[in-house]
Amino acid sequence: MGLGWQPRTRTGFLGRLMGPTAIDLDASAVLHAGRRVVEVVYFQHLTGIFGAVKHSGDSRTGGDGPGDDEAITVDFTRMLAEVDQIVFTVNSFTGATFDEVENAYCRLVDDSTGAELARYTLSGGGSHTAQIMAKISRINGAWQLTAIGEPASGATFQDLLPAIDRHL
Repeated sequence: MGLGWQPRTRTGFLGRLMGPTAIDLDASAVLHAGRRVVEVVYFQHLTGIFGAVKHSGDSRTGGDGPGDDEAITVDFTRMLAEVDQIVFTVNSFTGATFDEVENAYCRLVDDSTGAELARYTLSGGGSHTAQIMAKISRINGAWQLTAIGEPASGATFQDLLPAIDRHL
């Protein structure tokens, strides 16, 4: 999962002097066994169980160019057998809405082929501060992607747990 965005450009004379507004978006992966949360990989917990899920680290301001500012990678060959669902989320830790963020997106990429499997444009996406992006489920031993793209509200993954629960 890749997440990218740029700081919001301020307007007016003072805005140009002060520079862009920092906006802190965060990517999270919530691992489940059935409806039970097994683990969460996010900016304060960068490596999951047995190294199967890894977060690239926290970007508190977004980037000033192309490319993902935060990324979460999943090695399915190292995943615990009890984990049967992974839900990916994005939230605005600073409380900025997606109407306030510039050039924001989140995407799922197959690392082995480079193919983009799902992409959501977050900029101009409304007055919400989070999104339940997608779910990957283990069904009969194979992993399957379900794109969700549901707007939500919350500054942390904990705030999003009730919205996530509806998709399990």
